Amino acid sequence: MSDAAMNLLSIAADVRSGRRLARDVAAEALGRIAARDAAINAVTRLLPDRAMAEAAAVDATVARGEDPGPLAGVPYGVKDLFDVLGLPTTAGAAMRRGATPAAADARAIQRLEAAGAVLIATLNMDEYAYGFVTDNAEWGITRNPHDTERFAGGSSGGSAAAVADGMLAFTLGSDTNGSIRIPASLCGVYGLKPTHKSLPMEGTFPFVESLDDIGPFARTAAELKAIFEVLIGEAGAAPDTRPDRIAMLGGWFRRNLAPAMDSALDELSTGLGGLATVELPQVGRARSAAFLMTAFEGGALHLPNLRRNPLDFDPATRDRLIAGAALPRSVYDEALAFRAWFREQVNAAFLQHDVLIAPSVFGPSPRIDHPVIEIDGKPEAARANLGLYTQPISFLGLPVVAAPLRRPDGLPLGIQLIAAQGNDRRLFALAERMEAMGLLGYSAPSPQR
Repeated sequence: MSDAAMNLLSIAADVRSGRRLARDVAAEALGRIAARDAAINAVTRLLPDRAMAEAAAVDATVARGEDPGPLAGVPYGVKDLFDVLGLPTTAGAAMRRGATPAAADARAIQRLEAAGAVLIATLNMDEYAYGFVTDNAEWGITRNPHDTERFAGGSSGGSAAAVADGMLAFTLGSDTNGSIRIPASLCGVYGLKPTHKSLPMEGTFPFVESLDDIGPFARTAAELKAIFEVLIGEAGAAPDTRPDRIAMLGGWFRRNLAPAMDSALDELSTGLGGLATVELPQVGRARSAAFLMTAFEGGALHLPNLRRNPLDFDPATRDRLIAGAALPRSVYDEALAFRAWFREQVNAAFLQHDVLIAPSVFGPSPRIDHPVIEIDGKPEAARANLGLYTQPISFLGLPVVAAPLRRPDGLPLGIQLIAAQGNDRRLFALAERMEAMGLLGYSAPSPQR
C-alpha cells in the first residue's frame, strides 16, 4: 500500500465522500499485516470480525448520507493494555492471557469508534509497560522496520513499528517515562505524550498513576493533531499566532549523544535561525526521581501478585518490581519534593521560551545483538538507558511531541518538542511548520524483505 493510501486524513476524506469503502480499507490493512508482520512482530491479536463489522457500520452511515466522523474508516491498533470489549487485557503479561474479558472498550477506543475509526489489532509491548525495547517473554521482540536487527524501542514498540511499517494508519500507546517518545523516535514516526491526564485513561491497565498517559502515533504532525482532537473530546482555545520562542536544552541533553544526533541537533538549530541554549539544573537528579517514583508506585501496584504468583512474571520485570516494592515511603516522598522544586525551574524557563527542544534518544536504535550505548565513556546497557533524555521530562506532566528529524538516508533520529502544561496544540502547529521547512518528517523504511 502506498504512503498516500495510508494517510489517515486521505482515507477519512475518501470514505466520507464515498470514493472508498471502509470495508476495503480494513481488508487492505488486515492483508498488509498478514504480509509484513512476521518480520516485525508488532501485532499480538488481529481483530478481523470486529474490524469488518465496524467498517460496515461506517459504510452504512455514509450510504444514509450521514457523516461517520473525522476518522471515517481509518484503520488503527492499540497497545495491549487498552480494554477491548470481550478480550482479556493482557498488559503484555502471560499471566493475564486468561484474565476476565473486558466488559467495555477503553474510553479512548470508544471515542475513536464514534469518530469512525476501525480497530484492527492489539499491539506488542514490554510486560506491564516496564521496559524500553519491547522484548516480551511471551509475545517476542518487536523489530525496527528500518532495520530488523535493531530495537523498535518500548514499551509501546508494537504501536510505533506498525505505523512506521505502514501496516496501520495510526496507533495508540502509553508513556510513563518515554514509552511513546522513545519508540516513535527510533522508528521515525510522530508520537505524543500529552499534558498529564488530559486524554482519557479509563479502561487502560495502569503502571505509575502519577506519570502514565496515553497518546497516538502517526506519520505526520497533522495526523497526530487530528487524533488528539478526537481523543481529547473538547474544543481548544483559539490558536496562538505569536511567533514561537524556541530554545535548545543543553547540558545533560547534549552529553552522551551519538555523533549523528549531535550534528543533527546543530543542523536543526541552524535551520531554525540559531537557537538559544537553556541548561536546566540537576537533571540527573530529576531522572533519578522519576525512576524512584516509577519503581515505588509500580512495585506497590504489583505487590499482591508478586506475593501470590512471583514465578508467573517475566524474571526481568519481577526483579525490578520487587526492588521497587522494597523502597521505603521516605524515598518516594523525597522524590516528590524534588519534583516540586524541579518543576519551578522548568516553569521559569517557560517564562522566556514557549518550546524547548531536546533529543528523545542518544542516537539511532541499538542493535539487538549488541544492546549497548556509551555513557560517560563507558558501555552501558541500552535497555536501562534509552530513557536518558525522556525520564527527566516525564514526571512534570508536560506535553511532548516526539518528532522525526528529516532523514532521507540513514536510521531515524528523533527529538522532543516540549511545552508548558496545556500547550499541546502549540506543539502540533510548530511541528507542522517545521515539516514545511523540511526539518521534520517521516521517511519510509527501505525495502528489505
